[in-house]
Amino acid sequence: MGGPCRRISQFVLKVHSRCDLSCDHCYVYQHADQTWRGRPVRMPLATVRAVARRIAEHAREHALPVAHVVLHGGEPLLLGAAGLREVLAELRAAITPWTRLDLRMQTNGVLLDEELCRLFVEYEVRVGVSLDGDRAANDRHRVFAHGGSSHEQVRRALALLRRPEHRASYAGILCTIDVRNDPDRVYEALLAESPPRVDLLLPHATWDHPPQRPGPEPTPYADWLGRIHRRWVDDGRPMSIRMFEALRPGGGGTEAFGLAPADVLVVEADGTWEQVDSLKTAYHGAAGTGFDVFDHSVDEVTRHPGVAVRQDGVAGLCATCRACPVVDRCGGGLYAHRWRTGSGFDNPSVYCADLLRLIHTVDAHPPPTAPVPQQRQADSPPSRAESTTSPVDGVLDDLASGYGSAETLGLLAATQLSLTRALLAACRGRSGAIAAWELLVHLDQAAPEAVRAVLAHPFARPALVHRLDTSALTGPSAPSDPLPAFALAAALRAGVAAAVRVPVWGDTVTVPTLGSLVLPGLSGSAEVTTRPGEFRIRSGSVEQMVLLDPTAPPSPGWQPTRGVSVPGGRLLIEDGDPYRDCYGQPVQSRLDAPAARALGRTLAQAWRVVHRDVPAHAAALDGGLRAVVPLAPDPARPLRSATARHAFGAVAVTPHPDPETMAVLLVHEWQHAKLGAVLDLYDLVEPGRDARIRVPWRPDPRPPEGVLQGVYAHLAVTQVWQSRAVTDGGDAWAHAAHFLAWTRDGADALLASRSLTAAGERFVGRLRHALEETRVGAG
Repeated sequence: MGGPCRRISQFVLKVHSRCDLSCDHCYVYQHADQTWRGRPVRMPLATVRAVARRIAEHAREHALPVAHVVLHGGEPLLLGAAGLREVLAELRAAITPWTRLDLRMQTNGVLLDEELCRLFVEYEVRVGVSLDGDRAANDRHRVFAHGGSSHEQVRRALALLRRPEHRASYAGILCTIDVRNDPDRVYEALLAESPPRVDLLLPHATWDHPPQRPGPEPTPYADWLGRIHRRWVDDGRPMSIRMFEALRPGGGGTEAFGLAPADVLVVEADGTWEQVDSLKTAYHGAAGTGFDVFDHSVDEVTRHPGVAVRQDGVAGLCATCRACPVVDRCGGGLYAHRWRTGSGFDNPSVYCADLLRLIHTVDAHPPPTAPVPQQRQADSPPSRAESTTSPVDGVLDDLASGYGSAETLGLLAATQLSLTRALLAACRGRSGAIAAWELLVHLDQAAPEAVRAVLAHPFARPALVHRLDTSALTGPSAPSDPLPAFALAAALRAGVAAAVRVPVWGDTVTVPTLGSLVLPGLSGSAEVTTRPGEFRIRSGSVEQMVLLDPTAPPSPGWQPTRGVSVPGGRLLIEDGDPYRDCYGQPVQSRLDAPAARALGRTLAQAWRVVHRDVPAHAAALDGGLRAVVPLAPDPARPLRSATARHAFGAVAVTPHPDPETMAVLLVHEWQHAKLGAVLDLYDLVEPGRDARIRVPWRPDPRPPEGVLQGVYAHLAVTQVWQSRAVTDGGDAWAHAAHFLAWTRDGADALLASRSLTAAGERFVGRLRHALEETRVGAG
């Protein structure tokens, strides 16, 4: 073992050797190697210090530009926040004097919470989460020891990572393939989580224990992956999928593909150096080296034959692979997948036929546009010099016009619904309403549109946020558990018979999207039974039948949610849902019938005014605005409007009789709602910037995100008045010039502040260009 030592840049630390899940496809516990049984449960701090010293030593001697360190397991989150902080502090202190430290973690996500997310942001840890697709796919393998599902907890973890304050730590999703799962549903489930990157992992197998191949087809894995690849390309590659990018010509390769040297080592919980841990699928002790961090340097480990052979490129492959025309693309596949008793690793991959067919599929269905830029170290944004338009750029460019296409509005609505579903799963852990949850799950399969209509209601998400964080909303306390009400509403919308026990709040039971039942004597909780078009409620001595026929007089105590027909469908006048009180301004109590009719007429007329003045903005309203909340009158401020970040699809306004004025309010507030949804997806403002920017429309300096919101809203108002000025002249020109100046000055101040990300600068730059196309003159 006296050969040359090679530079290693990637280190996997098994900081905890046990796991809280019992996945039957796990190579650590379920495959040939069982060395975990003799190792400590957690990596002692003294071992962490020794590892850190060895990595720092190697970085110093080889002038490493960056050291990639991945916390792994088992399940690393079992260390808890305090234990992880100790590990991260040791690594940072020892390694950063000698090189840049790129910290990563791979987790099942079950234990991820806000405290851990804050810790990872603090220490700049990028977190990858394992998820195998939708619930059915994920629960095929990723379950607890008692067989229970982990799907809800994993989606809750992903929702936490998507939050703007945590998103810098969201590295992506690892998905292990099972060809029995529907590839389209798996793809859609992954896409719904908005991951920066997806790693599709072939299940670990060898020639001794080949992968499952259900059915007669010889290449089921290539066929399964090919379907996802075609969807991905046809959708404009909305997320990075590393396998497909690596298999394209010049894709750069990964540990599993290509001929680049494999420069990764593993440190087990007891400090032993190991080769890549996927070797555990081959045979007991396959990954061992006989070295440990206390007595052996990284250079010594690199001379181990098992490590050295994986640095030799094509020369380290079997004769069959060396003669293959696509060897530079697949690289022989993952090293562990070549194992066969008798010939060792001197074989093609057990997935050889699948890899060959998949490469042909990738070549036969190339992307129609230039490739997505390769992900940079630390996932830095594209430089301003790059001209390639990514899917993210396409969405932002579309919205920077001030409007947004139907496709973009559909994307925003879909991602907001995904966030709501993730919060629903998180709330499941705090709900004792097991029957209500089971009814929701059943209806989501049997009547998905009914469930979708309830969860897409603008105040479903505020209800869930309130449940998870009571400080997140203002106003009086609302019912503590929204799940029963969701289940009741979905059952009624689906027209199915069901029984649900729902909480009562102030003599009131609210049925989201449909209305509220107010009966003296209701208290605590009530048993509700549903049938098509009606429900019966019982609470103590109170019993009432409620008919939902909109053409008949309302049943006693029933206050249906009223609405008005607009070009986009039906716009709700939401003055009954308790969670509508989320705007930081007092909301109006239920309007009497004449006032509701008057507001409805004004809204319908205002909608037609928007279609007349700015059809592109009208299309954006049609595509997403679903509810208007009346604000309480305030003589000191008679004209007010607002949006709430969690209530996508709704705006709040003070009822006003003038449709021309109402039209401006609707357009203005819908801009805020659209941008809020965008900021749930993309970082446009550099995190942690505490800059304050002076703007002409406020006397006090504003934070960058507040300025961005103001600029985007004023862009739309400028466009409204500019359009009116063309036909009306007069004061409209002055209004247009006024808002144009405000918007231009705000955009310029934002660009000068250097507080935007690269995507934010592009967005505001395109917005500024849209302003330049606006001409204000004397008619």
